[in-house]
Amino acid sequence: CVNVGCIPKKLYSYAAHYAEAFEESRGFGWQLPGAPVLDWEALKSARAKEISRLNGIYEGLMTGAKVERLSGHGRLVDAHTVEVAAPAAGTMRHTARHILIATGGKPFVPDFPGRELVVTSDDMFDLPVFPRRLVVVGGGYIGCEMASIFHGLGAEVSLVYRGEQILRGFDDEVREFTAAQMRQHGVEIRLNTDIERVEAQGSARRVHLKGGTTLDADVVLYATGRVPNVEGLGLSALGVRTDWNGAIEVDDHFATSVPGVYALGDVVGRLELTPVALAEGMALVDHLFGPAPGEARRSV
Repeated sequence: CVNVGCIPKKLYSYAAHYAEAFEESRGFGWQLPGAPVLDWEALKSARAKEISRLNGIYEGLMTGAKVERLSGHGRLVDAHTVEVAAPAAGTMRHTARHILIATGGKPFVPDFPGRELVVTSDDMFDLPVFPRRLVVVGGGYIGCEMASIFHGLGAEVSLVYRGEQILRGFDDEVREFTAAQMRQHGVEIRLNTDIERVEAQGSARRVHLKGGTTLDADVVLYATGRVPNVEGLGLSALGVRTDWNGAIEVDDHFATSVPGVYALGDVVGRLELTPVALAEGMALVDHLFGPAPGEARRSV
């Protein structure tokens, strides 16, 4: 959320709204000397500064709570041992009564010709050059947010979705209204189609859609969902059960199939929202260490 999720998204969303405000201000007597111009580097710098500030706060809270931080790649050796491989310090093992897996999720990009030419939502906030033409693949809320934000910042945006309407799973009236508003503001939405391949055209990209249509863009964003970040954790060898998508299976108290090992947040593949993960974390703390251990149950 802090580094590549809701925080930078909100900052860029606020920035995007100014373009509309500048235009509306003319009706209230404001005379601008010229067309407003986005300074992409300045926006990125402001984002980096704010993220650094927030990370400093979290690091300070952990230091104040006497939390030991270890930098490296962790792997579960057994139900009470984690092996941490650090580039500088080598491999170390740490034991604990309880182990919590909260490694979050990562963007999912399917295999197709030209996969290496696309970017994900994790990359969008720090692109070297602002994309004047953007193709967004995916009709979920991340894709719709990115399409709307970058259009507001000045990009020409086309959103491609294989379904009949964007925002699958949301109320139908909300879906229709959102699509209409996006189109009204200038976002092109192409439904019932999908990507066949992406080709490089110098520094640009050519997107080939099913049916033979092509779109040219500076950047192609794939926003087709996220998957649990479990690669390399050693879950299978330990016997931690996961579902078809890699999400860790947990009970009402966030316990996995291995006693002593717990998991919560996006890695369990349920509601992928920061407030939900925070609530789950507090519930687990109450369950393990609270005044009435065992009483706090998972509820959303």
